[in-house]
Amino acid sequence: MILARYRARADAFEAKVAGVRSDQWTNASPCAQWTALEVVDHVVDMHGVMLGHPIPRTEDPLTDFREARRQVEEALESDRARSEVSTPGGPMTLEDHIDQVVSDDLVLHGWDLARATGQDETIPASDVERLWATATAVPPELMERFRTPGAFGPGIEVYGAEIAVPDDAPLQDRLLGYVGRDPMSKSL
Repeated sequence: MILARYRARADAFEAKVAGVRSDQWTNASPCAQWTALEVVDHVVDMHGVMLGHPIPRTEDPLTDFREARRQVEEALESDRARSEVSTPGGPMTLEDHIDQVVSDDLVLHGWDLARATGQDETIPASDVERLWATATAVPPELMERFRTPGAFGPGIEVYGAEIAVPDDAPLQDRLLGYVGRDPMSKSL
């Protein structure tokens, strides 16, 4: 289940990376101070964090993401997936950590990349529902820490400040606002 979910999300993210035109890599993203390229770099970096080593880089973001993806899929298919790892949220299996961090990041940062480059911003309903349930279940004191830049290390911000959206907005918009993105801003 975790591997299948990761693959589906990685397929969608990879398609968005492949859809970026060469003149769009410097476009601003919804993530403060990040360009479209920096969104992809962050995703590749986080894959390396999950695996405990940096992912080798080239000059091509698509090649870099494919290599990061290959390594994560390899780990998820191995016995290593069920090994325990230490995380800021406490010990858990490597596959659960990948599922809760990198896999979820593919969804949210896929939206960021789509917004930055004028691609389809639709998040699958099952992902919206799952991420909404997960995010809104976080205890307030932990959510405050998630929203505090640097609380989990230099340069790390899990969620931005909540952006108010109408209560009757689609669930995707409410999710995005809750995690610090402005779904009402114009696409670039």
